[in-house]
Amino acid sequence: MLLSHQIRLDPTPAQRDYFARAAGTARRVWNWALAESNRQVAAGQKPNAMALKKQFNRVKYSDPDWLDDDGKPWVRTIHRDAHAQPFANLAKAWSRYFDQRCSGQPTHRPRFKKKGRCRDAFYIANDKFRIEGTEAVLPKVGRVQLREHLRLPGRIMGASVGRHADHWYLAVQVEVPDHVARLRRTGDGITGADLGVSAAATLSSGEKIPAPRPLAATLRRLRIRSRRQSRKLEAAKAAAGIQGPIPKGTRLPESKNRTCGARALARLHARIARVRADFMHKLTTRLCRENQTIVIEDLNVRGMLANARLARVISDVGFYEFRRQLQYKATRYGIRLVLADRWYPSSKLCSACGDRYAALALCERTWTCTACGAHHDRDVNAAVNLQRLATGAHAAQTALPVASRAVTPGTAASDGLAGDGKVTPARHEHGQQDGSGQEENAAHLCARFR
Repeated sequence: MLLSHQIRLDPTPAQRDYFARAAGTARRVWNWALAESNRQVAAGQKPNAMALKKQFNRVKYSDPDWLDDDGKPWVRTIHRDAHAQPFANLAKAWSRYFDQRCSGQPTHRPRFKKKGRCRDAFYIANDKFRIEGTEAVLPKVGRVQLREHLRLPGRIMGASVGRHADHWYLAVQVEVPDHVARLRRTGDGITGADLGVSAAATLSSGEKIPAPRPLAATLRRLRIRSRRQSRKLEAAKAAAGIQGPIPKGTRLPESKNRTCGARALARLHARIARVRADFMHKLTTRLCRENQTIVIEDLNVRGMLANARLARVISDVGFYEFRRQLQYKATRYGIRLVLADRWYPSSKLCSACGDRYAALALCERTWTCTACGAHHDRDVNAAVNLQRLATGAHAAQTALPVASRAVTPGTAASDGLAGDGKVTPARHEHGQQDGSGQEENAAHLCARFR
């Protein structure tokens, strides 16, 4: 099993300078290769990463664009992995673009990277570095202090050095043996989890887990620092005599005040991301550790983010990140993840009698069933209905390492494996409601996670 461990570095000023130059080299090589491949696509050809790499190797020591002021190739001061890996990354980007385009999915071409607008990072091959305790021996810079030991045993496959705000991190990819990567569960429950805005997740047990929503908590401070930085940028443009957009290729003179403001703004953004990631990891780990089956909805997050009134709140909670983490942790804990069809009316079905309240509005947080008189909390009712998608299949079993293939009779469900963790797209438990035309997509939904 391939896992990654991200460790914070404590580099010296000289090492920080090299990291920044290596990341800039990787970014510039990516832009050069993308410009060349765009010419090939415009001519009706398919980009070839190996041919682009050979073309770059022919010009990187002689072309004036790749020489310093003394006429020497500055690429020699950077380890070759930093300017070799962008070609492989670009090949994957083009392959993904053509595959999604052929399948009819919304997609876009690979984009150019701009300094300050993309993540600074570069790749190091597994045979070019080693880790000794709390030190990493990296090419060109020697020993760099680590904040902690590498926690994953196994064969190192590679690493990348990247920057978050003003801190540098080493992300090590390790091939961990399966028996070591597997984690033990503390319970064998079956739970449904309904994602929401007021509560990040509502469980079928009735527990509501509030989201920290770090963006909303620090939005005022974020706006203040953003305005300060914007004013400093406008002052720099006025000093340079520039009105309107900055012309392409123009570099504004840097001031310490503007540099410090940019770092403070970046640190605030990084803190928001860390708080959200910490909460999401703790929540998903807890669910995987305490249950053998988890049922969630297959939400159309891309479509939900198109709603301008809800986009910020949904992004602050992290709907898709919740699902992404459950998918890979299901493999480590050996659990089953059931994806309810996005047209499944989990909120509108009465969990007591199965009657459907079709007129349920988004603003109604509680409702009473007209058929049986049961009073429901909207989110708890949805979580219970999601749980019943799995319990209907498990009613005849007591302890299950895996669930059966049919969620309930008459539903469209099939298995997709990810190691021993299983992802099951499911439709309805209460029979056919109103045909949504999604039955034929069950195999497609399953294939996406294989």
